Amino acid sequence: MHAIDVLSWPGMNQAFLFSFILTTVLSLAVVPYAKRRPVGTPFTWGEAMLASVWVFGLMFLAFGVVPHQWIDHADKDLGWNRTKILYGPFDILKPQAFGGNFPMTLQYEAIRDLVVVVIHLWFFGLLIYLWIVWQNRGKKAAAKSAEIATSSYGRPLVKKT
Repeated sequence: MHAIDVLSWPGMNQAFLFSFILTTVLSLAVVPYAKRRPVGTPFTWGEAMLASVWVFGLMFLAFGVVPHQWIDHADKDLGWNRTKILYGPFDILKPQAFGGNFPMTLQYEAIRDLVVVVIHLWFFGLLIYLWIVWQNRGKKAAAKSAEIATSSYGRPLVKKT
């Protein structure tokens, strides 16, 4: 029986994968905290400092470390640079300069940079999602309490069990 080392496959870089997964998990750790924290509770100075360090650290990881790890992996491990020409499947992107039909010469460096753009879009979308979760954290509880029918005096018409 042969052992298969998944992390030796092309495209698998431990530093990139670890930083990407860690940043995503640390970002999503805000969701349970947002569900626990009551709306309108004032922050203490220490909580505000901790939250600002947390957000700064996450943004540093998301927009600095993770894209750098991908670019480093693509350059060093995959060899995606200006000298490596992209031919595509069945040579459909083979440039006219090399005997193909495609009018432009595309390098793998462009694919590398597109992946960096996708990484930035992923984390930007995740930040927007987390902002929405944080801003709407008390609205579901208020909607549930509003569903109980009340009398003209404002008292609930159903007995609490």
